[in-house]
Amino acid sequence: MTRACVLLADGFEETEAVTLIDVLRRARVDVVTAGIRARRVTGSHAIPIEADATLADVAHETFDAVVLPGGMPGATHLRDDAGVRALVTAQHAAGRWVAAICAAPIVLGAAGLLRGKRATCYPGFESQLEGASVSTDPVVIDHRIMTSRGVGTALEMSLALVRELVDATTARKLGSAMLVAG
Repeated sequence: MTRACVLLADGFEETEAVTLIDVLRRARVDVVTAGIRARRVTGSHAIPIEADATLADVAHETFDAVVLPGGMPGATHLRDDAGVRALVTAQHAAGRWVAAICAAPIVLGAAGLLRGKRATCYPGFESQLEGASVSTDPVVIDHRIMTSRGVGTALEMSLALVRELVDATTARKLGSAMLVAG
C-alpha cells in the first residue's frame, strides 16, 4: 500500500493540510499525520488537529511521500526543525517523493533540495527557495519534488500527488467526483 506522511507544525495552513490528507485518503493512500513536536497541533487560524503520531514516532518509517503544508508560522517551524530537514533530505536521497505547498517549500530550500530544480511557492518566499529556478505555475514537479503555491492550488496539488503516487485514472475519477475542473 502506498504511504504518505503529512507533517504538521503549529501555525500550519488548515485548508492545505486537510485538503491534502482528505484527497490522498480518498485515493486509498495510507496517510499518517505527524506533529513535529506533539500530536495536538494548532493551525494558523486557531483550529486544533490531533495528529496520528509525532515526528519522533515516524522518523524511521518508510513513506512513498512526505508532504509539508504551508501556513505561517508553521512553515518556519518546519524549516527550523532539524528532524524535518533530516527526514525530507533522506526521503529525497532515497528517490521518494517530497511535496511542499505555500510557504513550506522554504524547508526544501533550507535543506538544499531545490538547487538546480524548478519550484514554486507562495508569493514573497521566492528568495528562500535557495538555488531553485522559481516558477509561478500552480504546481511544479521536478525530480520527485512537488511544490505548489497555496490554498487556491491545494486541490490541484492533491490530485497531482494522487496521479504520481497512485495513477492518472484515480486522479481523474476523484477530480470528477469532487467537481474539480480540468
